[in-house]
Amino acid sequence: MQRIIKNDQVIDETWHLLAKDATLEGLSNCADLIVPLALWREHSHALKARDGGLGVWLDADEEVEEIADELGHFQVIALNFPSFTDGRHYSSARLLRERYGYRGEVRAIGDVLRDQLFFMKRCGFDAYAVRPDRDPYEALASLNDFDEVYQAAADQPQPLFRRRS
Repeated sequence: MQRIIKNDQVIDETWHLLAKDATLEGLSNCADLIVPLALWREHSHALKARDGGLGVWLDADEEVEEIADELGHFQVIALNFPSFTDGRHYSSARLLRERYGYRGEVRAIGDVLRDQLFFMKRCGFDAYAVRPDRDPYEALASLNDFDEVYQAAADQPQPLFRRRS
């Protein structure tokens, strides 16, 4: 069982992340599922009617605007980083939190490394599935790499100069 970082602690993963080519046949009715966007687009009515938690995951070339009107259906939105150098979903997380007011779990999946977690948290992520070859406990420590931040972000809407007044 994979372990993830969620709300600043390492926990056992309870959600089932479906592959990009997953189909509706054979889905467990009671399991908590994170489905790819293509499956959601094609079978949203059936997925909403099933028992169990529902989440959706977006690949790096898929935009949150595609699900903006349906955010209330998801307990988890997972954003895939196909490569640690692909930072498009940093913006997606900020859009989810700041523009669309999403309060559910925003999870980073894919090529997620320790060095990214602090910055992901600043953008609005609160859960991280680090690469399987990395230690989640070591990665957890990176969330406290810096004591103070200067800029405003999803996790701290006031810049430092405003907080000092």
